[in-house]
Formats: sequence, C-alpha cells, structure tokens
Amino acid sequence: MPTEKLTFKGHSGHDLAARLDMPEGAHLATAIFAHCFTCSKDIPAARRISQRLAAMGIAVLRFDFTGLGHSDGEFANTHFSSNVDDLLHAAAALDARGHAPTVLIGHSLGGAAVLKAAPDLPTVKAVVTLGAPADPAHVAHTFAPALPEIEAVGEAEVALAGRPFTIRKAFLDDIARSELTPAIQAMGKALLVLHSPIDDTVGIENASEIFLAAKHPKSFVTLDDADHLLTRPRDADYAAEVIAAWVRRYLKITPPAAPIGAPEGVVRVSEVDPKGFLQHISAGPRHFVRADEPKAFGGTDAGMSPYQFLSAGLGACTSMTIRMYARRKKWPLENVHVDILHDKIHASDCEHCQTTDGKIDQFHRRITLTGPLDAEQRTRLLEIADKCPVHRTLENEVEIKTELVESA
Repeated sequence: MPTEKLTFKGHSGHDLAARLDMPEGAHLATAIFAHCFTCSKDIPAARRISQRLAAMGIAVLRFDFTGLGHSDGEFANTHFSSNVDDLLHAAAALDARGHAPTVLIGHSLGGAAVLKAAPDLPTVKAVVTLGAPADPAHVAHTFAPALPEIEAVGEAEVALAGRPFTIRKAFLDDIARSELTPAIQAMGKALLVLHSPIDDTVGIENASEIFLAAKHPKSFVTLDDADHLLTRPRDADYAAEVIAAWVRRYLKITPPAAPIGAPEGVVRVSEVDPKGFLQHISAGPRHFVRADEPKAFGGTDAGMSPYQFLSAGLGACTSMTIRMYARRKKWPLENVHVDILHDKIHASDCEHCQTTDGKIDQFHRRITLTGPLDAEQRTRLLEIADKCPVHRTLENEVEIKTELVESA
C-alpha cells in the first residue's frame, strides 16, 4: 500500500510525525489510529492494521503523540488531555486535505483518547477501541512503584517496555480528573470494542465498562488469546478484518463505477507479508477474502490456495447455473451442492483432450441434487451443469494480458 510521510502541528505547536496509508484502489473512507501509551505509530500492530484497512479501501492516518516516536516535544510535558488534543489536531490536518475522518481507532490508552475525542468530531461515524481502559487513571498501574516518588518530588523516571520516561505529577492529576463515561454516553457514534480476555495489561473488565456505558449501536468482539500489543500477525490481521467488515455498516460508502472492460469491477490481490505467501483479495468495496498456501508449501494456511479459489469459482458457477434452470422450469430442486477436486494427470489419460504430452489439469466435479426430481430431470440438470460459464471458460481458449504498472 502507498504510504505518505507527513507532519502536522500538535497541541503545543510541535511537529507531529505521521504516516498516511492510502488505498491503491478506491478511497472509501478515512480513519485515524491512536497508538498505545508510550508506543509509536510504527509498532507492528498499528502498521499491520493500518495497511490491512488500506487494502480494503480505508485510508489510515497513524501518528506519534507529542514527545514520542519521531514527533517533536517533550513527553514529560504531556498528559492524557494533551493526547486528546493531538488527536483533534490530527483530525483537523486530515480535514484540511479534504479527507475528514469518519472512523477513529484507538489502542490501549489511545483507545481512551478516541473515546474522549469522539464527541468533538462530527464527521466521525464509528469508533473502535483495542484493549482500551475504561478509566485513563488505569495506566498508572504500569509505573505503580514510582507513584510515591512522583507525589513527593513531583516527577520520577520510570522504565516502560525497557525505555526510560519521565512521569510528572501533572500527568497523574490529569488522568485522575479525566472521566470517560460522560464522553462515551454523549458521543453519538457506533462503537466497536475489541478486547482479549487474557489481556494482563488492561483487564477484560474494562471492555465491559466501556460497552455498558455506551448507547447503541455498539458491538463487542473478543480477541481470544491475543496479547495486549497484538504482537502476533494473525491477531492484528483478524482485528483489521473485523473492523473493516463492521465499519461498513455505519459509513455511507458509494461503490466506484466499474471500469470499462471489467463489468464486475477490479479484483485486487495485495501481498500481506513479503516473507510468506498470504494475500489480501478485494472485489469491489464490499467483498474481502484471503489467499495463502498450505504450510507444507511454505504458507501459513490462512486462506484458500489459488487452485482452491479456481475450484470454488467452478463449483459456485455450477450450482448457480443448475438453480437458475430448475427455478425457471419450476422443478422441485430443494438443494444443490458441488464438490470440486483438482489434480494434475497425464495428458494421455484424458479421453477427449487434444494434448497428449505432459500433464494437464483435471477438475473432478461431483454434484448432489436433493429433492423429488425424476430421472429425466436429474439427467437434464447434469447436462445444464456443463453450460456453466466458468466451465466453458476453463474449456475454451483464454487470453491473459499482462502489463507492468509503475508504483506511485
């Protein structure tokens, strides 16, 4: 996915570093991703989720809060309220580019920030939290041993994820007076709460509090055995797919017109991980699946293989063609299912093939028809199966034109 580096002014006037992950195809919506406490826009979960959403047509702005990552400013001078202000400035920066955000996504304390900011962003229609605390003060437990020193001296240096950070009493005072419940109740947006029941950084009870405080429409999806940072690629991929599927229900997305010469639109295949074979496939603005290879062939088995997709196309077309004919004839066909087996066979074993050397592809199609059909009707429906357009395509000559497109 094309990624643009950009900066915008934060709450204190410092330059905040950001990345805007843009879709390669139609731009259907725009989201802001707010990262976790003392994290950055470039942690694996933020990167994976943003890029997966971009592959689905949703542009995502992910940025570093003041004093973190590549953003200017001093972290010691920030607090939860300043994070919320940075988030509002990010929305204004997108609006100035003509891409006002319609979705907010927040991870951990970033999730609390998007809940707090949402009521002040009228263009936002949907809000998503990932492992978010119900109370910003919850974050204090991550540096609990330093609390007495902060109270007594006014600040202390703490180690978080192996890195030193200065926490000041102003930060504690700010999170102590920052309430989320009124903002959640007043935000007037659709809410999706994603949380792992084994999250040992922000307990699952926080998800319950957020969910109960919100008004409908609201949804909760468990992240099962994911850790707090969603460090496993499959957990981040799953979260992205859930978000993309859920958010379309609440956004007014107008599908782009199909290009000339492609009446069903463009099927776009995008590589998810260059180290493996996992692919994200989008067909228009509503349909998304994954392709992969079995583990035995170096894949992760996270989706059907290319030949399984080809078999699925043949099977689906066969079933639809039979149903259309039976419906037109008003025959009592109750159900049809098609099993497809694909293999390579020696050309010499094919009775009707012109090719006699080497190997050819063989699709073995097994059709089951359910219902009180007589023998003549069953025979006719079997004949109709061969009229399936995909069947004809596979048996006829096919031209494939290939061109190299320069990346932006």
